[in-house]
This record gives sequence, C-alpha cells and structure tokens, in this order.
Amino acid sequence: MSETSNHWTREQLLVAFNLYCQMPFGRFHSRNPDIIRLAALIGRTPSALAMKLVNIASLDPLITDTGRVGLKGSSKLDRAMWNEMQNDWNSFAMQSQTMVDNLVEASQPLLESAITTELGIVEDELDYSAETKVAQTKIRVGQNFFRRSVLSAYSGRCCITGLSHPSLLVASHIVPWKSDKDNRLNPRNGLCLSALHDKAFDQGLITITHDYEVKVSSSARKLEKNKFTSEWLLDLDGKKISLPEKFIPSNKFISWHNEHIFLSN
Repeated sequence: MSETSNHWTREQLLVAFNLYCQMPFGRFHSRNPDIIRLAALIGRTPSALAMKLVNIASLDPLITDTGRVGLKGSSKLDRAMWNEMQNDWNSFAMQSQTMVDNLVEASQPLLESAITTELGIVEDELDYSAETKVAQTKIRVGQNFFRRSVLSAYSGRCCITGLSHPSLLVASHIVPWKSDKDNRLNPRNGLCLSALHDKAFDQGLITITHDYEVKVSSSARKLEKNKFTSEWLLDLDGKKISLPEKFIPSNKFISWHNEHIFLSN
C-alpha cells in the first residue's frame, strides 16, 4: 500500500481500526515500534497512523467520557467504518484481521511487542478438528481477533481478581459462541477472566449485574466451604469488576447471561 494523498483507503482504515481494537490507548504514539512497523506496511508515517488511532478514539464514548484531552476530530470515512464495525463485528473482525495477517509474515506477528509480549497474551489453543480447513482458518482468525481485543481492553488482567498471568487468562464470552452467531467476535460480549472464574461464569455459578458487580449463585454456596472457595468464589459477591478501557460489556449480553446461564436463587 502506498501513500499517494491524505486520503485513507478502505484497506488502510481496516488495518488502523484493527490496531485500535488490539492496542491500549496509552500506546497510541508515533514512537511505538508496532505503529512504526505497521505504518511502513500500509504506506503511512508513524505520526499519521498514531493520529488516526486518536481520531478513532474520538468516536469511542468510553474513551471520551473519561475526559481525555487532545482527541482530534474524525473524518466521514472514520465515522462510516466505526458504524460498520459496531453493526457487524463478525464481518469487520474477519476483514480487518485477514488484512493484517496478509501484510505481516507469519513468523513475525504484528502485535508481538504491543500485545503478545507487553500484555503476555498467547493465542487460544482450540480444537478445530471437526471443521473443514477453510472453516478452521476463519475460526482461528476470528478467535484471535476477539481474544486480543478483549484482553487488550482489560490491560491483560482478570476483571474480577486482577490476575495478570497470561496462561491463566481467558477472553470469556458473556453470551456463548454457540448461542449468538452475530456477536461471536464482538468485544462487548467479552470479559477478561482467570481460567477459574471463566469456568464458574460459564457454569452459571457467578454472573455480573448491570452495575458491574459480581453475583454469586446460591448453588455455589452449596460447595464445600473452605479458605479457597471463600476467597476465590463466595466472598466475591457484590465485588465491583474492573471496567475495561474500551468495549464495556453490553447490558443486553449481561441480561442474557443472567436469564439463561446464571443459576439464580
């Protein structure tokens, strides 16, 4: 891709938006080695790409509501892609991640320092054996986008415990993958949880409320009470989760989990 004018092509915007989803706000600067590297691949200067990320952030209510200063105005094309992303996460994730993957050599992952190393994010090891090779590739691309976006939004920490060891973190779906195909790759349908709390969440032993507090099921209280279950499960009732920098969990998905998964009293 070459930079022939100030006009950003759709392909360049797809890459910029993908990077926005997978990089913490504090790293949107021209000295970031990943921005330098990606800018070269799409024919833009690091300053131009860093500014584009800030422009995209100006469209994100969760960012602007914190009073971040210095956010520049977005373009008509930026706003159009923002709406496209919000309206069809599956299509956007596949297009943008495929665009990035095609630009970067497989042996040198794009976000190696910004996400894989800095946040310690490792890719999920999923079983694709029942799928065709084409389906396996699509699932892997989509899952990688979802995991990177969710863990980046939570700065690589479990939103309940603050645990940050990468091998113990899961990008957990609020509404399960099999239950809502339209929001499988929507980061607002995700929580960054430890493996233990991901399992408890999936089994309905815990949920979160619309006030972003942990709610523990009465079924969990039937477990053998000891120091471990008290500290890591039962005593979490009413605890506020740490909210993400981007992609705050949608109340629609939270309601669904409370109604269909949570083992209510």
